[in-house]
Amino acid sequence: MEASSNILVVDDDAFMRDACHQTLTKHGHSVTLAKSGSEGLELLEKWSFDLILLDLKMPDENGLGILSEIKGLDPEAIVVMISGYGSIQTAVRAIKLGAFDFIAKPFTPDELLGLANRVLRNRRLTIENLCLKQSLKKETSRGEIISQSPAMAKVKEMVAMVAHTDSTVLLQGESGTGKGLVARRIHELSHRRGYPFISVDCGSLVRTLFESELFGHVKGAFTGADTTQYGKFEMAHGGTLFFDEISNISLEVQAKLLKAVEEKSISKVGDHKVVKVDVRLISATNRDLQKAVAKKLFRKDLFFRLHVVSIHLPPLKDRKEDIPLLLNHFLRGFSRKQGKPVEGFSENAMKALIEYDWPGNVRELENTVERLVVFARDNIITSQDLVYSNTVLPQMVMTEPMRLEEMERQHIMKVLASANGNKTHAAQLLGIDRKTLRVKLKKYQIPSPAHEE
Repeated sequence: MEASSNILVVDDDAFMRDACHQTLTKHGHSVTLAKSGSEGLELLEKWSFDLILLDLKMPDENGLGILSEIKGLDPEAIVVMISGYGSIQTAVRAIKLGAFDFIAKPFTPDELLGLANRVLRNRRLTIENLCLKQSLKKETSRGEIISQSPAMAKVKEMVAMVAHTDSTVLLQGESGTGKGLVARRIHELSHRRGYPFISVDCGSLVRTLFESELFGHVKGAFTGADTTQYGKFEMAHGGTLFFDEISNISLEVQAKLLKAVEEKSISKVGDHKVVKVDVRLISATNRDLQKAVAKKLFRKDLFFRLHVVSIHLPPLKDRKEDIPLLLNHFLRGFSRKQGKPVEGFSENAMKALIEYDWPGNVRELENTVERLVVFARDNIITSQDLVYSNTVLPQMVMTEPMRLEEMERQHIMKVLASANGNKTHAAQLLGIDRKTLRVKLKKYQIPSPAHEE
């Protein structure tokens, strides 16, 4: 089923208006009726519609003239002409003048609904293509949340319960705990999963352009606004809008965001028309919003709007049971990506990684595993690999016996350093010739020193 859309029907025939209204509202669309072209134009000055059904012939009005005026008010308006028998040629002319299509009277409810859905689907695809061009739809794994800890079991239970509702959700927790993953998981389990998931990084957007990013803008709204642009709200229509680190939004934009949430509508920057939007709102923060409210840094009314359902994500140090699962999950992924057959961790390496507190949480763990795979020299990551890859874990104790090859590699590196990178001198100190030293440098993947003689 298509997402609810806003449709304007302009027709002097009361029976036709009523029939269109019944057919379209029955399938979830919001329908506004106008009995004349002038009345339709008045509505278009205040509201934005996803689709306009316009009768080609009305008393004392030229349908083509009304079409021209509509396009003057909104060049992006999608207009479908309703034409009677004998006016098909005129309808074809209308398409040349900017109409999207036409439907001939008499038509059945199924024909009307089919045309409307086709037109609206085309509009939706246009917006989704724009999302892709702006790299808003990132490739993300669609698997379950990786965990076995009681703390995360509660999170997963809450996610499953809230996903099937349209309630706003506030995700709270330290940076890197996976709030973005949980937000997407809620979307994927919801009835909105067939529509866009649009993420807004509130910490990276330029404050002066934030309003334009959210609500869009019309051509000429400000310097550099060369074309009319959709905002995040319109892009997410029918789907989910995720505000990451929402505490970074200014009080001025907070007020406009609250208005959009309460009224389920927005206006583009530089335009007074109202655009109805249907989105599910999920927000995330690593700050205490209640304290921000007390300090008047965040609006209390917006906080209560966002705080209908609150889910707290525990830091990784409070769910140690999940660390081995996450380590092996990311190891498999990065091994495939790097094309390296790294199969697991040694007992001591795993122990050290589990005992580490992970202040950067899951994000830090993921980045660490990627680095370990890049520098891995065998199919098992050892505690020596942690040192070699500059993975600094203050709490870990290296008790793993060092392999003979590792001892030789480290000895060669020390001798090279003492010889200031001079291979000839280093080979003499090691009691081998230069050729043997070159072979060992290649074998142990030791970078060649800048100074060679």
